[in-house]
Amino acid sequence: MRFGFFDEINKEYVIDKPNTPAPWVNYLGSPLYGAIISNNAGGYSFEKSGANGRILRYVFNSFDQPGRYVYLRDNETKDYWSATWQPVAKPLDTYKSECRHGTGYSRMKAEYSGIESEVLYLVPLDKKYEVWKVKVTNNSDKDRSLTVSGYAEFTNNNNYEQDQVNLQYTLFITRTYFRENRIRQVINENVKNNAVNGDAATDRFFGLAGAEVSSYTGSKDDFLGSYRGYGNPVGIESGDLGNTLNYNGNACGALSTVISLKAGESKEIAFIVGMKDDEEASQIVASYADPGKKTEEDCAELIKYWHEKLSHLQVKTPCAEFDQMVNTWNAYQCFMTFTWSRAASFVYCGQRNGYGYRDTVQDIQGVIHLAPEMAKEQITFMLSAQVSNGGGLPLVKYTHNPGHEDTPDDPSYVKETGHPAYRADDALWLFPTVYKYIAETGDTKYIDEIIPYADKEEDSVYAHLKRAINFSMERLGNHKMPAGLHADWNDCLRLGKAGESTFVAMQLYMAFSIISKFAEFENDKEYIEYVNKEQEALGKILNELCWEDDRFIRGFTEKGTVIGSKNDPEASMWLNPQSWSVISGLATKDQAEAALESVHRELATDNGAMLMAPAYRNHAFDGALMLLFNASTKENGGIFSQPQGWLILAEGLMGHGNRAMEYYLDCAPSAMNDKAEIRKLEPYCHGQFTEGKDSPNFGRAHVHWLTGTASTVMVGSVEGILGLRPDFYGIHINPSIPSDWKEFEMKKFFRGKWLNIKVVNETGSESGVKKLVLNDKVVDGDYIKAEDLTDVNDIVVSL
Repeated sequence: MRFGFFDEINKEYVIDKPNTPAPWVNYLGSPLYGAIISNNAGGYSFEKSGANGRILRYVFNSFDQPGRYVYLRDNETKDYWSATWQPVAKPLDTYKSECRHGTGYSRMKAEYSGIESEVLYLVPLDKKYEVWKVKVTNNSDKDRSLTVSGYAEFTNNNNYEQDQVNLQYTLFITRTYFRENRIRQVINENVKNNAVNGDAATDRFFGLAGAEVSSYTGSKDDFLGSYRGYGNPVGIESGDLGNTLNYNGNACGALSTVISLKAGESKEIAFIVGMKDDEEASQIVASYADPGKKTEEDCAELIKYWHEKLSHLQVKTPCAEFDQMVNTWNAYQCFMTFTWSRAASFVYCGQRNGYGYRDTVQDIQGVIHLAPEMAKEQITFMLSAQVSNGGGLPLVKYTHNPGHEDTPDDPSYVKETGHPAYRADDALWLFPTVYKYIAETGDTKYIDEIIPYADKEEDSVYAHLKRAINFSMERLGNHKMPAGLHADWNDCLRLGKAGESTFVAMQLYMAFSIISKFAEFENDKEYIEYVNKEQEALGKILNELCWEDDRFIRGFTEKGTVIGSKNDPEASMWLNPQSWSVISGLATKDQAEAALESVHRELATDNGAMLMAPAYRNHAFDGALMLLFNASTKENGGIFSQPQGWLILAEGLMGHGNRAMEYYLDCAPSAMNDKAEIRKLEPYCHGQFTEGKDSPNFGRAHVHWLTGTASTVMVGSVEGILGLRPDFYGIHINPSIPSDWKEFEMKKFFRGKWLNIKVVNETGSESGVKKLVLNDKVVDGDYIKAEDLTDVNDIVVSL
């Protein structure tokens, strides 16, 4: 069943049936001031930290209440409704609605009883407050008197867990005031500038611009009334909020205004929320005296900002589902994961008060081709979170202070973050990420840029990478493969501190290849010799110990038990070693073909490839924490989404265009648009995993938005299918596409120049460049030197 459609012109997803299978959301603002909003206006807001800066309250687990509610009441008939379908939920045969989620804004339209409403929700660019601009139009043939009310439910404590559970404390530290055109909430008012027991005074506000307040309340209890909900609040039903305030109870901001409309007339107002003192709140509300003009200007600025970044790669292929994701939604999701890491969603409740190392370094890869300057800043930040021993801090605190951080070697770090040890893969993600940045930009000077370590000392980027190699080489297991340490990418796979991960070994193998390019640039001949020697030795170990006929095993436990042998009764086939044998460059062509064919035979489903199979039930080893999950769920044989991107990339690198696109469409949210009742999640963003074929809910996806899938699928799309693979000195263009794609176009911004690329496939090939023409001149092979590019370049690639 379909609940919405893609508007590619405006880069919006349009929800025209409000009763979606789950709340379908959008992100507004940034962690400076973050807001998450569903298609029915559910959601929450926070400043700087979802855990410790929470402003608006929300109940998780698909309850999708409360939210940023706007209510309308006909003062003649006493009938009332909400500007989004929820929370009043008028019958859908009389209530029409449309939600347009865009880049940094959401626009909710509704029509009921001859009244049309439109609410534009946004956080203005680089601001720390949010605006709900409301436009009301009388489409009936008579004059109407309406009471329009806005409702925002404040938390009683900045820490959302304290707000939810510590009711013997948090109910008694907050109160509200009414000031001219706004509700002011204060928390710990008596403390003012002197924190007590870590708690400081806090001000929030909920203001009305563009109209006079007719009634107000700062008390949630008075707004709702006894034994009522958000769908039938007594304050809305009666048309009078009562002019009451909160003292020792649950705070809220609720403001009403009476609007008179002649037939065909429209009026605009705005509600504004923020964590500001009274004086600044007054100034912000006053700046929206013309709410329609000011808010639409804010929206235009957001659209310009985001669309300019998205314009740096746009494609036009025979596959609309591919275009919708690459051009807009996969790209936009990459920016969201890049910006928010795993900080806050409708599943991540804001508890992770920092950046996961591997998550963040991987997320950067998804935006390098769109905003390399942003990528560089974040790469530098993550390099400064690398410990001087070469490992990465498992969790990088928001308050990160390079050169002065404790590490997993310090009990204080473990106590504060909950991360007891280093992970085997964290620092190894730096290699592809740093390389992709330099390849995209040609910024080879960055190799020698000096960056501090997390704990002490500083050194060049090149030296940081060498220390990452050294970290792995100093921590080898019994077979001289990298030790599993606390975990590799799969946190549920605990091989033991001295256990060995084939996946991490392949990462190290690739890291050797990448750092050799840096060493060559630095003319570091001695290190090149060392790298070549160690890579050859590691490759020999992997081939002799880890290759089993048609697959690579997953690794060894600390006791030497093989994980992922084809003879195992459960978990005999694992996805990641097969795709990474190709990505790393380790596998021979014959091995790669056999391994990928084994994946297709044993792991592929109509909804993507399972992470491993069969699922653990009766034969798990002690470190197989995925046994806790139901079969076909998460890491226990579920279709984990992030590795789908690696599989797409591997097939693309092998020139398997048909297979790469098959896997792409199996996992693409846009390809699920017409079966949303099965997938449940938004058809415009990836989730963390999909339930596998052993689940009664095969195809149902979970954990939306903040997943590394955004970046891996983007890389698989761009480098694997589209074949855009830069290096230090230019760019390869070598697509791997479905054989029935006769032609397609790409427009790419590369090193300050535009590439207008047309790919022609008259013979129905999947890959292989027959001819490449740059500005009417034939170029050998599939490679264009950066020095041969002009400001605007016309490129024709014939397969």
